[in-house]
Amino acid sequence: MKHIKLYILTLFAAAIIISGCKKDFLDRAPLSQITTDNFYKSASDLRLATAALYAQPWNDWNSFPLLGIGDILSGNMLQPYNADLAQLTSFAVTSNNGQIGTSWRCFYKIVAHCNTNIKAITNNVPDSVSLKSKNGALGELKFLRATAYFHLAQLWGAVPIIEDNDKLIKNPLLPRHLLSDVYKFIISDLRFAAGALPPRDQAGRVTTWSAQGMLAKVYLTKAGISGSRRQSDLDSAAFFAKNVINTSGLTLLPSYYNLFRTQFNDNQESLFAFQWAPGVGYGNGNAMQTQFAPSGSIVPPGGGWGGAIGPTVDLDTLYTPQDSIRRKATFMLTGDHYPELNAAGGGYTATSCSVKKHIVGTAIDNNAPTMDIWSSSEHNAVLRLADVYLVYVEALLGTSSSTSDAEALRVFNMVRKRAGVDPVTTITTETLRNERRIELAFEGQYWFDLVRLSYYNPQGAINLLNNQIQKKTRVQFAYDPATGKKTRNNNGIVITAPTIATFTLPIPATEITADPKLLDPPVAYY
Repeated sequence: MKHIKLYILTLFAAAIIISGCKKDFLDRAPLSQITTDNFYKSASDLRLATAALYAQPWNDWNSFPLLGIGDILSGNMLQPYNADLAQLTSFAVTSNNGQIGTSWRCFYKIVAHCNTNIKAITNNVPDSVSLKSKNGALGELKFLRATAYFHLAQLWGAVPIIEDNDKLIKNPLLPRHLLSDVYKFIISDLRFAAGALPPRDQAGRVTTWSAQGMLAKVYLTKAGISGSRRQSDLDSAAFFAKNVINTSGLTLLPSYYNLFRTQFNDNQESLFAFQWAPGVGYGNGNAMQTQFAPSGSIVPPGGGWGGAIGPTVDLDTLYTPQDSIRRKATFMLTGDHYPELNAAGGGYTATSCSVKKHIVGTAIDNNAPTMDIWSSSEHNAVLRLADVYLVYVEALLGTSSSTSDAEALRVFNMVRKRAGVDPVTTITTETLRNERRIELAFEGQYWFDLVRLSYYNPQGAINLLNNQIQKKTRVQFAYDPATGKKTRNNNGIVITAPTIATFTLPIPATEITADPKLLDPPVAYY
């Protein structure tokens, strides 16, 4: 079956139009010059339209904020020389921060594109197209819209819900909506997607298991928004996660290391991944490895700007010597050898402590002749099965501080076994949090884990960040392979004490200027 990236390659004319849209969250551009009145005439048209939303519209999030917010703000990673990123390290994030503004606009651009297609498919698809095809396309679009809103809710809390772009023409000034209503909207979209999407599809397309896995994560997060964890939401999280684990037939990829190699793109563990194509030009592809690679010898010519970016002491201390597979797949220590990077040149031996995850090598290494510095062929996962496993464990743990539940242990230890580390007989909130942090490091997830904790245990979330400051572990380090000694680097960044307000990002200043109602208290949507 034809891979989804082949569809994407045919849509870059549309992508150019998308990238040129007005830079605010009121973007209402269609996906192509073809009007929505005359395009959707067949099932193939529907597949083509939805394929366009798996890659380029996410570029502004993927190009740096995904890890800037997910891993730098949370204390997993550090880049001390970029002013916007230094704000994330110091907890002094302003409304003018470029990472914040780019992210807000990106998510609302995705929402706008989904809305355009949802309305056109609902109103314009002829009866000759089967209901199954129509609902399948709507399921993809609602999954993608829900995913964008899930990011918005976790980062900014109460945000505007936009379901019909045309209404913005009459009333462009929008209020924020109650956080509980935003989650209700997300769940509605995902429940529709779970019922409309197939259990199997071509590689890279979302399925019912993608929607159910995302539902599990949304319910787990929503459980705490009232200040204490709601058992019915935890039960729903456990229900959907268990269904994915026990019914989907999907399994963990045997090798953790291979999860982040392009030869294993869209493997059985990937529930939703961005479908990047190589050779598509600036702003249309995955530039992550150029931004993080410590050397130009291991990426296409002209790339490799990541020498200043690396893991923090706080992250490094979580890895035991036994947990070497995940550590080496996530970040390099000086002296580590990677035979698959610049394989034709004998591989690469690290000369510093740098990012490894998302560094996939040269065009030759990946059999991708058109790959350039702006377009790695890695399909980086947004949701994968191991994440759902750990969501299930957290839902079963619930409001308890520890559990020896047999089902929780079975699933938890499957993740550990794949990593080559010993099983446990008891799971605590701390061991679960650390397991998630290690398993998903440099995948943009740890900040969302802290936000989820801040909903129902704000002081606990604050303490985790304060501990990084007090122990001076929110810094990079150097490693001497001859002695095994690690030396902390003084990055000179003055870090302010976090508060509960730290867990809600400021609304970008440009958006407030365009829509002052964003400063008003949130209102009900339903």
